[in-house]
Amino acid sequence: MVERVAEAASGCRSVAGLTSGPRARIMTYRAGRPLAGVAVRDAEIEVGVVARVERPLPETAEDVRRAVRPLAGDRPVHVLIGDIAEGSAT
Repeated sequence: MVERVAEAASGCRSVAGLTSGPRARIMTYRAGRPLAGVAVRDAEIEVGVVARVERPLPETAEDVRRAVRPLAGDRPVHVLIGDIAEGSAT
């Protein structure tokens, strides 16, 4: 599921990438490499993104929420914008 959440969030036009945020708190540890930027918990899903400057940040966060919500079940989706990337999506 974490891979699907990561794919949904990364697919948003105003998202340049995923980030684990301060102190690497948004992270899923698993066999192999950890997945930075997504934490799926029993009570919530947390996604950390690097946003592009092309849109207002609240709109970017809402786009990510909207993309991830179908995967979340009854859990709320929290979005952290951990950094800003210059340039727009190509």
